[in-house]
Amino acid sequence: MSHSLPSQAFLHQLADAADRITLQHFRSPISVDNKYEQGFDPVTIADRDAETAIRELITSAYPEHGIIGEEHGCTNTEAATQWILDPVDGTRAFISGIPLWGTLIGLRHEGAPTLGMMSQPYNNERYWGDCVNSWYRGPLGERRLRSRQCSGLENAVLMTTTPELFKGDERTAFDEIEQQVKLSRYGTDCYGYAMVAAGQCDAVIESGLQIYDIYPLIPIIKGAGAIITNWAGGDVDDGGRVVVTGDARVHSQLLKRLSQVV
Repeated sequence: MSHSLPSQAFLHQLADAADRITLQHFRSPISVDNKYEQGFDPVTIADRDAETAIRELITSAYPEHGIIGEEHGCTNTEAATQWILDPVDGTRAFISGIPLWGTLIGLRHEGAPTLGMMSQPYNNERYWGDCVNSWYRGPLGERRLRSRQCSGLENAVLMTTTPELFKGDERTAFDEIEQQVKLSRYGTDCYGYAMVAAGQCDAVIESGLQIYDIYPLIPIIKGAGAIITNWAGGDVDDGGRVVVTGDARVHSQLLKRLSQVV
């Protein structure tokens, strides 16, 4: 049993284990189950088996740690150190053959985000951070991540997974913002957040997120110098309505409108 905090090397070890499984099933014939009777929330063997592989490594190396996983629930939730897992963030993209999904692995220690990983094995890309620094490794080599400056919404590139995330007044606010930006792109799931960290886009706005959708991305976003809050300007540790920007000026503009949504 180890009482020290896990290293970035262990984070990569967890991603390696997940990658072997998700790649095996991506763009292959697999059955898709629907989690809910109302609407469509897909899950596959890739989601379940990848999370199992990650959990087994964590339990072996750090049996005292807690785990919060999308597919296999929560264990030891009173632990000071907890892992937050989304084995395939973007299952809709996964089952459609689009490589804009990723395995998300987050570490929380004494209530604070500590380490985060987004691994995309088909593109051979990883984005990871520790809230102080963030890094990229992939076909373009390895480098530090840094969000970019943007003077205002009229110059901003905005991303979201789908406008269907937004209901009622949320959708009205998003539509108004979308009319003000230079460019908007859909279908990004976890990749949108990675692109803010990488300085490729300026903002992500989403709603209805679960803890495992966003918590592993927080150390990457913060380590790259980007800003992440809820729509009222508070923390997003448990999910909900999320806004991420690379520049405080854009963040301020977005909060003026988003904070009006009850």
